[in-house]
Amino acid sequence: MPTLKNRPESVINMHQIATRFGDHTVHQHLDLQVQRGEIFAVIGGSGSGKSTLLREMILLQKPSAGTVQVLGVPLEEIEDIEALALRQRWGVMFQQGGLFGSLTVLENVGLPLHEHTDLGDKLIDDIARWKLSMVGLKPEVESQYPSELSGGMMKRASLARALALDPELLFLDEPTAGLDPNSAAGVDTLVRELRDLYGLTVVMITHDLDLLWQVADRVAVLGDGRVQAVGSMQELSQLDNPWVRPFFDGPRGRSAQKEPAWKPS
Repeated sequence: MPTLKNRPESVINMHQIATRFGDHTVHQHLDLQVQRGEIFAVIGGSGSGKSTLLREMILLQKPSAGTVQVLGVPLEEIEDIEALALRQRWGVMFQQGGLFGSLTVLENVGLPLHEHTDLGDKLIDDIARWKLSMVGLKPEVESQYPSELSGGMMKRASLARALALDPELLFLDEPTAGLDPNSAAGVDTLVRELRDLYGLTVVMITHDLDLLWQVADRVAVLGDGRVQAVGSMQELSQLDNPWVRPFFDGPRGRSAQKEPAWKPS
């Protein structure tokens, strides 16, 4: 059993979460913990409440009952000024990118710095260029508008903006959705490298089985309103749980398992 000294630090704690919309219950008695420095994924069938759970983690929605703590801060009665400070400690890459169409890529990436710092315009542009290089985008992209980007470039630009404030915690909502296999593989590699180089904790919502096998340290499977199982993909693949098996049985599940999972050197 881990001692207090070596026990992993939890950066997200959700306890006995209940989420209801009228008579419809999405979550009930849900518990979930995310440890510092891990890549943690949440999966589940349609309507399992994956996106709702993410929204509750990032202060876009309050659960009907239960407690949520992120980076040591309880979210239940959080004041506006404390919420503003907390949001600066995480970054979010939304599924559709969330970039402003009227701003260039460079302006989009620099926007959080304009909003939350007193840095000058030149320094903000320099930082934004650095963030774009971190995610593998070439300098000529900075003057383009979101409508001119490919799907893979859009994801990378959105990721650069999520990294603008040097967050401790990175939330990714379907980071490979809509991408071709090569672009998706590039995102896989990028997520791993960012965690390893900068010590980020990554929480992602995804249905991409290849991504899960390649990068996730632990995966939580949602079903029937709660977390049905948590573990590595290898550990989950051994379970005979009816909420877990669909991710490993059938052509897609078997195909994803054939690819060797990446292991840190």
